[in-house]
Order: sequence, then structure tokens, then C-alpha cells
Amino acid sequence: IVSAHQEIFSGRVAMVFATGVSGELGIYPRHAPLFTKLKPGTVKVTDDAGEEQFFVVSGGFLEVQPHIVTILADTATRGEDLDWAAAEAAKAEAERALASRTGQIEMAEAEAKLLKALAELRTLDRLRKTARR
Repeated sequence: IVSAHQEIFSGRVAMVFATGVSGELGIYPRHAPLFTKLKPGTVKVTDDAGEEQFFVVSGGFLEVQPHIVTILADTATRGEDLDWAAAEAAKAEAERALASRTGQIEMAEAEAKLLKALAELRTLDRLRKTARR
């Protein structure tokens, strides 16, 4: 998993789950080659021992080759680096911007920020549920 600024994750995994533009994707060993655009959302990686790691991507692309899965994202954040209060504040700010009905560019930026904040909140919720097990 690589963002525009840094490599976020690299390692052997058993499964990768992400949200493509056509729906949810589950990538397992021997998956057919694939290249698709990703929606902003959660990426879940499960290693061979069954340990799960969560990441949030702001969109980007997913490529599956015979022995490697690559996610290229504008921004990507590890789940444990997310902050609930910051995500809630970003969501509220984006909702205010959308409600003000500004120009098209501002609306698109606000929508992107809202989608990212919602993805962060969903990921944090998943992390909380995982921690309770």
C-alpha cells in the first residue's frame, strides 16, 4: 500500500479486502490479474496468522498480479493512526461546506473530504469491534 508520500504497508498476506468502483473486492491467493479504481474507504489486510490490519485510502488504484497486490492511493493512513475526534470534525466541516452550496469545485472538494471522513469513521468503528473480540 503506497500513498503519494510514502509506503504504508508491505508484507506477505493471506487476503486483501477493498472497495472498488464496482463494489467490494476480496483478493485471495491465485486471484486473476486485475486493475481497478478504488473508492475512498477501508482496506483490510489479513496475514497468514489471521491478524487483521486496517487502512483508509482516499481512493486510488488496485492492481493484482500473480504474486503481488499493489494499492496506489493519493492518501493512505494506518487504522491505528486515525483519530475519532479529528474524523468527526472533518465530517462536520465537509457537511457545512456542502450545505453552503458553493461552486462546483468547492462542492467536489467537500464531497471528497466527507467521503474520506466517513471512511475513517467506518474504519475506526471496525477497529473498535475487532478489539472487543
